[in-house]
Amino acid sequence: FDWDPITARLRSQRHRAGTACNTCTAGISTSLILLGPQGDQMYNLIVGAVDGSLAAERLLEVVEGDLETIVGSRAAPNIGRLLSLPTLLIPEVDDSSSDQVAQIGRVTNLFRSGRVYQFIFSRDPSVPAIPSNEIQAAARTLHIGDWDLSRTRWSVKNSDLYQALISEDFLGIPHPTVFKLPTGRPIRLQIAVMMPFAPAFDPVWGKIKEVASESGWPCQRADDIWEDSVVMNDVVALIYRSEVVICDFTGRNANVLYEAGIAHTLGREVIPITQSRSDIPFDISSNRYLEYAADAEGLVNFKKSLHKRLETVLRK
Repeated sequence: FDWDPITARLRSQRHRAGTACNTCTAGISTSLILLGPQGDQMYNLIVGAVDGSLAAERLLEVVEGDLETIVGSRAAPNIGRLLSLPTLLIPEVDDSSSDQVAQIGRVTNLFRSGRVYQFIFSRDPSVPAIPSNEIQAAARTLHIGDWDLSRTRWSVKNSDLYQALISEDFLGIPHPTVFKLPTGRPIRLQIAVMMPFAPAFDPVWGKIKEVASESGWPCQRADDIWEDSVVMNDVVALIYRSEVVICDFTGRNANVLYEAGIAHTLGREVIPITQSRSDIPFDISSNRYLEYAADAEGLVNFKKSLHKRLETVLRK
């Protein structure tokens, strides 16, 4: 079972932007914006039922705030919504018969059998098991109450599980002070473009979009999106969820240099382009780059070269 915990976030971003998405799970409303207060900012907390069996009266015994309108109640649980949420599975902290470790993943199946609910839990392989005492120490961040871990039950908590794990350093992911770092994997074939926002670069941007469109590759520039009130968070999110980042170093624009550094640090494939080789920073001058002329003929040649390079990179 190959589960990407960020897929639902990315799908919901398309809905937020008002664009169509045919890949979303059937039966889950597009109003479930997973980056907003009704999505990944809630998670399943399953305590004690490490064997996948839970007494029916313990399902949704605690649902924070108004989340009952989303996930349902004990009498009428919304199974589809519960399956869409990230899950923290942990034994009762006083249970000496169980290994005192918590696991992160999601529930892939949930059904009632008489007086109990049976469920299948699929662990997220990218998140290591977390000692129970460390979960206890992070209880406030995870919205876990004083007695939540001492009683077998299924609760829904009003907290972003993965962001909480990041903030508590459970995932080994750095947290920058200037911008927010997303989680998950890049979108397959996604291209990000970093370049100066000036009219002189519009023809170049146009050719890049043509290459991407003709090959069916999603391609965005930072000014195409507005998902965060802080511009830099949108820029970083675009870089993070892209497989390839095209950086135009023409004029040694400081923003592009900064963004290229972020892309390299995140391990993204960077394609440097420039109108002058002297604009390529010394530290990466040994790397291959595409030099182009900004006239009509030069842009035609640039389009051909870029398409060839992208095909090579995206086929890896």
